[in-house]
Amino acid sequence: MKLVILDRDGTVNPHSDEFIQSPEEWTALPGALEAIARLNHAGFHVVIASDQSGLGRGLFDVVSLNAIHTKMHKQLAACGGRVDAVFYCPHSPEEPCLCRLPVPGLFEQIGERFGVELEGVPVCADNAAYLCAAAGVGCVPHLVLTGLAADLDPAHLPAGFPPTTQVHANLTAFAEAVIAQGALPAPAVS
Repeated sequence: MKLVILDRDGTVNPHSDEFIQSPEEWTALPGALEAIARLNHAGFHVVIASDQSGLGRGLFDVVSLNAIHTKMHKQLAACGGRVDAVFYCPHSPEEPCLCRLPVPGLFEQIGERFGVELEGVPVCADNAAYLCAAAGVGCVPHLVLTGLAADLDPAHLPAGFPPTTQVHANLTAFAEAVIAQGALPAPAVS
């Protein structure tokens, strides 16, 4: 199984310090949905893993989050793409949990659900915490210069990023690179 894991906020849709709280507020970044469709057409299963601390902060509820994701799924389908699953951490930063980044719990859940080892799985996000969690379970970290990383110099990433981080202008460039590399299928968990 060829698998790609994406962050949502700042990678697929714009980052918001106010949190995206309703489907009306959700919009995709230019080319992001088409990039996911290209990955799908190249044989990749795409999964989203995302901290959604707005739930734990009481800013929105699960019904609203599901409606946001329904909008995303419908827009993806119109582009010929799909996301196979969305994993999220609902906890606020003050709540102890095993799934809030940079803890790798969401990635471990994905590996268990899909029955794959995560070694070598491409992961794309706009921040160091996400990529460190991914690298910690063997995933290959890819940074997009959108969202939180929009102002970073790709030639001089700040401390805190995994040293093997590959940098791309956006999700389209990431998809092109992953497809060109022809990532190998992840082996099944024994």
